[in-house]
Amino acid sequence: MAASRSHAVTGLLLAWGRGERTALEKLVPLVHAELRRIAHRYMNRERRGHTLQTTELVNEAYLRLIDASQVRWKDRAHFLAISAQLMRRILVDFARSRRYLKRGGGAHRTWFDEAKFQSPLPSPDLVALDDAMEALAVKDARKSQVVELRFFGGLSVQETAEVLKVSPDTVHRDWRLAKAWLAREMGKAATSVV
Repeated sequence: MAASRSHAVTGLLLAWGRGERTALEKLVPLVHAELRRIAHRYMNRERRGHTLQTTELVNEAYLRLIDASQVRWKDRAHFLAISAQLMRRILVDFARSRRYLKRGGGAHRTWFDEAKFQSPLPSPDLVALDDAMEALAVKDARKSQVVELRFFGGLSVQETAEVLKVSPDTVHRDWRLAKAWLAREMGKAATSVV
């Protein structure tokens, strides 16, 4: 993204933060493609046949962003980081509601023949990942932010370094350590259930 466009996004974010409603209308076309890219990265990690689509995820993120008027926007990268975090929350909420339904919440009686055709596909445990991310944020907030920006937000090492105001080497180190920590935590969660 060109520097002038990035400055335009930052200016509109600041104006929106001051309560200028027209700023949001001007902002949406400038960031829509990037939000779709982030949403697409999330959806590529979801199971096949997921009922939530990329466009719906972006639209839901817009709705939550509108409600996030109290956020003090810093710049484009901060906006994208918050957007990525919102999308993750949306998918986690969706996964939790699926788990609720899978465990019998809102269940209705089905006949045997219907049951043959209603076998849900297994999906990655987004809830366990979210729990591990929350634990990592408590243990080391910056490493959690690195994962959020790199894995979920799709930012490069350089972009992540700029957002967090650290060196690219620090991002590489945090990224490596956070992945190892999350893998260990996710392994603990899987074995504690068995």
